[in-house]
Amino acid sequence: MGAYILRRILLMIPTLFGIMAISFAVIQFAPGGPVEQVIARLTNQGGTDRLGGGGGDAGTNTTNFDVAGDVSSKYRGAQGLDPEFIKKLEKQFGFDKPPLERFGMMLWNYSRFDFGDSYFRDISVLDLILEKMPVSISIGLWITLLSYLISIPLGIRKAVQDGSTFDVWTSGVVIVGYAIPGFLFGILLMVLFAGGSFWDWFPLRGIVSDNWDQLSWPDKIIDYFWHMTLPLTALVLSAFATTTLLTKNSFLEEIRKQYVVTARAKGLSERKVLYGHVFRNAMLIVIAGFPGAFISAFFTGSLLIENIFSLDGLGLLGFKSVIDRDYPVVFANLYIFSLLGLFVGLLSDLIYTWVDPRIDFERRDI
Repeated sequence: MGAYILRRILLMIPTLFGIMAISFAVIQFAPGGPVEQVIARLTNQGGTDRLGGGGGDAGTNTTNFDVAGDVSSKYRGAQGLDPEFIKKLEKQFGFDKPPLERFGMMLWNYSRFDFGDSYFRDISVLDLILEKMPVSISIGLWITLLSYLISIPLGIRKAVQDGSTFDVWTSGVVIVGYAIPGFLFGILLMVLFAGGSFWDWFPLRGIVSDNWDQLSWPDKIIDYFWHMTLPLTALVLSAFATTTLLTKNSFLEEIRKQYVVTARAKGLSERKVLYGHVFRNAMLIVIAGFPGAFISAFFTGSLLIENIFSLDGLGLLGFKSVIDRDYPVVFANLYIFSLLGLFVGLLSDLIYTWVDPRIDFERRDI
């Protein structure tokens, strides 16, 4: 197993390199980079702007540059700005260096988990991510826990009563739940229950109230779940649908195997057959998928929901960073979650071997 783990870890290096290289190449052709963002702010304000702590290869602030002249520039909207000002902007953002040099420096820094500073926030990227992470972790844990608590019992019952009326109508509910996008359902919940056009039962935004620090511990717990009800409901809808069908299909596959027929022939009760023999084998794929489900809920699943309900987590941070072209934050998020995803894949394989020792990855080719 040690050799297998080592091979998987070594394979992560070219995989991560490929992800970062493709993303970096795409960014080079994306319009409206950070320099254009600053130029747009300057021209919209009709004067100069102050830029918070720089990122990339330069950390100087850009202040009090004269806006004069009518010069041609490769940046849209830069006509009328001092060329020296444009050059200083490029230096601050690191765009005074060739793309390959910038990419190499980025990989070297990221290998040491040095993500630099945000372009437009006076804070390091790592501190910014750590600041937003508790909200996303909270959402991811609750979604994963709730979806598994609902899906596993429901999937088992659907497998046992396969083809029954209960199985048919619950399948309809599951399919509809899976088909409705979480963000669309979240908007519907806001309209219905957050003071839209009907009832004003739940808060519209935020994870806690403004006076949360002044509340007692019981009131803090109630306030937290009061704010989390609508976002979690919107996210769990599609999450539990996927896990339910996965659980049902796993149990159906195991129930039809010969060892189940043999166990029943020996006179074992249906409950003992189901939970003493079938459960362990059927739950392999569900348990192994737990880390991946958590990572999905932790970041990608909550991206739009965090924006809709104004939850200040990594999803909202990533969205704003893409809009603002805050590349250090964008690439740091991509790097961290790509790395997490690769390790989660390895962890899932290790969980397989822990749940079922008969599985031996050492004897298999990667």
